[in-house]
Amino acid sequence: MRRLLPHPLLSVTLVVIWLLLVNQLSFGHLLLGVALGVAVPLYTARFWPDQVHVRRPLVLLRFIAVVLYDILVANVAVARLILGRQERLQPAFLVLPLRLQTDVAISVLANTISLTPGTVSTFLSADRRCLVIHSLHTTDPEEVLATIRERYETPLKEILEAC
Repeated sequence: MRRLLPHPLLSVTLVVIWLLLVNQLSFGHLLLGVALGVAVPLYTARFWPDQVHVRRPLVLLRFIAVVLYDILVANVAVARLILGRQERLQPAFLVLPLRLQTDVAISVLANTISLTPGTVSTFLSADRRCLVIHSLHTTDPEEVLATIRERYETPLKEILEAC
């Protein structure tokens, strides 16, 4: 079974995403989604250095809900900033010392930050201990870093890394 589905969670996620993208539940779309859900992980398995183990699935669900909420709220905040006076913007580069150690966890954190409007991950230090983040508007850099650590990094450590 592991040979056919090297990443079962990814396969299920791809099927769900496909059905959400086509916005229609039919046998044909379900069949195509399943085909994609099997083919993509199967053909990309050699590029995955390690098997991803979700250690706390309920924390993962809460993490996904938090990220989706933050994306929604950040979209509104960025729209207000962009439509407002440009002089008010206070962009900044922030350095986040990482507590995460695995490549997968660091990658998920960097991508989560980039998915949230108004912030983007720009650089990971060679020793993988610091992540540089660009923020569109920051009045308190320490507060932004604390929020990222609390809302994203700490749950990812619980979900993807052994404590």
